[in-house]
Amino acid sequence: MAAEDADAYAAWAGKELPTEAEWEFAARGGRAGAVFTWGDDPAPKGRVMANTWQGEFPWQNLKPPGKRGTSPVGSFPPNGYGLYDMAGNVWEWTSDYFVAQRAAGGCCLPRNPRVTSPEDSLVPGQPGAHIPRRVIKGGSHLCAPNYCLRYRPAARQGEAVDTSTAHLGFRCVLRGTAVLPPGEGERG
Repeated sequence: MAAEDADAYAAWAGKELPTEAEWEFAARGGRAGAVFTWGDDPAPKGRVMANTWQGEFPWQNLKPPGKRGTSPVGSFPPNGYGLYDMAGNVWEWTSDYFVAQRAAGGCCLPRNPRVTSPEDSLVPGQPGAHIPRRVIKGGSHLCAPNYCLRYRPAARQGEAVDTSTAHLGFRCVLRGTAVLPPGEGERG
């Protein structure tokens, strides 16, 4: 699903795509500073916690047939806010445009500002330089530690807004409503 498709659905539903910062806050599930949405251990007690590549990408897929590709929502435990699939399964569009800052020596350092201008995301001299890029978060079932450890909440990637793949999706937010941790609702 391309970014404009995700935007159109969200508008139809009376919602919006989250900003990069909103997405990351939600993905952390109350575990600020943790490496993964579930904590710091990649596989607590040997348990796989998200739909990510198992084995060495791309040549060794240790998942059994029928478990490869995307998985149904709820196949893995939710994070601390009760949200499913904030890591792995499919990448998720955000509303922010992607900008990489060039540091001295030519090394690219990511920065995490609120970027709302498509023009700021253009990369002159690169293939597809004329196509704006948005931030995608969460990684997918194709992310593996040896290749793409981007299923961490802090990880980010830029994607051309016209891209549509089977491992790229979105979720919506409804602004103006209070988000409380579980058990912190009204008390009577």
